[in-house]
Amino acid sequence: MTDAKTPAPDFTLPQDGGDPVTLSELRPAPVVLFFYPKDNTPGCTTEAIDFTAALPEFEKLGVKVFGVSKDSLASHAKFREKKELGVPLLSDAESDLSERLGVWQEKKMYGKTFWGIVRSTFLIDADGNIAREWRKVKVKGHVDEVLEAARAL
Repeated sequence: MTDAKTPAPDFTLPQDGGDPVTLSELRPAPVVLFFYPKDNTPGCTTEAIDFTAALPEFEKLGVKVFGVSKDSLASHAKFREKKELGVPLLSDAESDLSERLGVWQEKKMYGKTFWGIVRSTFLIDADGNIAREWRKVKVKGHVDEVLEAARAL
């Protein structure tokens, strides 16, 4: 968990099917940013579907929810349409925000080393501070945990 006084880095990222999103312009709404490695992969699909299912609960709390990956806006649009996702997806194509939040890391799979997004979620409070963070997220049950933390804000 992060000290609640840690300011979230401000950013502006393009959104599929909508205007660019600037964090500071969302205040005083709390914000959930869930970073995921790649559109249309099993874990990422499950996570995005889970956040979509919980979206009405987040909305009742006034919490804005966004998925973030390096995928293009075109890829995001196909992903959202194919999986009927309700959560807006942001493209961090240059991995600037991912790097500033420390989720762009060296990974290993099948003996190969590469750089990618480590599945992580950040809950940002009404003042723009990181209230909670989850690193190396396991998808099952994760959205419920984030929702509980949002209720506690």
